[in-house]
Amino acid sequence: MMRSMYSAVSGLRVHQGKMDTIGNNIANVNTVGFKRGQVTFQEVFSQVVGGASAPQGGKGGTNPQQIGMGVTTGSINTIHTQGPGQRTDNATDLMIEGEGFFVITSDPNLNNKYYTRAGNFTLDAAGNLVTANGDKVLGYGVDNEGNVTSDITNIRINMSETQAPTATKDVIFKGNLDSRAEEGDKELIDTVIHDSLGNSYKVTFEFIKDNGNGWDYKVKRVTDLSNNNYVDADDHGGALAGVTLAGTGVGKLTFNNNGKLTTAITDDITFKISDTIEFTHNKEGKVIVDDPGSATPTPTPVPKTSGTFETIVLFDPENEETTKNITQYANEMNLKPYPQNGNVSGTLEGFTIDSKGIVLGIFSNDEKKVLGQLMLAKFDNPMGLQKLGGNNFIDTRNSGQPQLGKASTGGLGAIRSGNLEMSNVDISLEFTEMITTQRGFQANSRIITTSDEMLQELVNMKR
Repeated sequence: MMRSMYSAVSGLRVHQGKMDTIGNNIANVNTVGFKRGQVTFQEVFSQVVGGASAPQGGKGGTNPQQIGMGVTTGSINTIHTQGPGQRTDNATDLMIEGEGFFVITSDPNLNNKYYTRAGNFTLDAAGNLVTANGDKVLGYGVDNEGNVTSDITNIRINMSETQAPTATKDVIFKGNLDSRAEEGDKELIDTVIHDSLGNSYKVTFEFIKDNGNGWDYKVKRVTDLSNNNYVDADDHGGALAGVTLAGTGVGKLTFNNNGKLTTAITDDITFKISDTIEFTHNKEGKVIVDDPGSATPTPTPVPKTSGTFETIVLFDPENEETTKNITQYANEMNLKPYPQNGNVSGTLEGFTIDSKGIVLGIFSNDEKKVLGQLMLAKFDNPMGLQKLGGNNFIDTRNSGQPQLGKASTGGLGAIRSGNLEMSNVDISLEFTEMITTQRGFQANSRIITTSDEMLQELVNMKR
């Protein structure tokens, strides 16, 4: 009877522990990224009151006789199943869809790392991406070209960051030249290019129908958009100083009878603006393009800083993209030049985070720049992680070493911006567990009271 009482006491203890775990699960039913606990029991040991015997002398063998000595907690596991998603539309709310943990730290040297599934991040005063507790979110840095490196750093989104201006390198023509045009018909089309300081210049092209199945073209005018001063090719005898048009300075496009471009004369279609070009004012107030290396005296410049230009090649025979979208059909003229790059400077206006964790800055000049990439970690045994509070985990000797990487690669899950992972607590399961735990506790308490009554009967036997 004494053994039964102590066994029942052990039963009360483990059921109380299980009820504590259930209570914690239910308390965190709305905690972001929370992973529920699961308790399992196991017997302690059994006292052997009769050993087993082997069959002999025509008799069969006997089994051992054992009396159990109670129960103990076998495990309290953290169940790392995926929780449902909750849409928030907040750019810094992140959810991992699949395996992995966000990597965070409170160490200025970024050495002591913690792991979490809770992606309710915010920005601090310095633009650092941080948790609700102020821990910094770690990721990979970028180089000057915007390429993600392997350097581990904290993710920082500096809203005062600027995007440097870039000079235009490529201009591609797309559209149709009207085959119904008569010889000598002219069409003017223009585009805007930029120098290395972001100054804007309108380049006007003139296309002239020849007497066959083709068009001649040239650079007609370059206009400084900051003051509308310009230099015109016709003002310089048909050649624009400082702008090199190989050969005659006139390019030529030839089409077949099906309206397909067949020839772009390579000797005559290169439009180059050298990096030595300077835009200055002459006495008439017009802008001229002058090469400081030439023998012609350079007019005294008005105070205006001009940047350098990139070489722009039109209809490059080695680049199919520059010729494949040009036709000559009996349709309206809609040929247009499209700069493929070059822009003014810009300031950061917003950012997005894609499924790979890449933080992409969006600038006021419509340019985009990679600001960093979030890092994820996975473990061979996630159940081996130890909870630290604040939705954080730390690795242990049984979790395995963290395997760091990028989202959507190497078995790591994808990141969903504007969403949060909810708790994986199932209320119906927890209530069911609560009922069975309560009944288990109740039954063990009845063992104690019944054993006490039996002892009382023994005491009363002397009467």
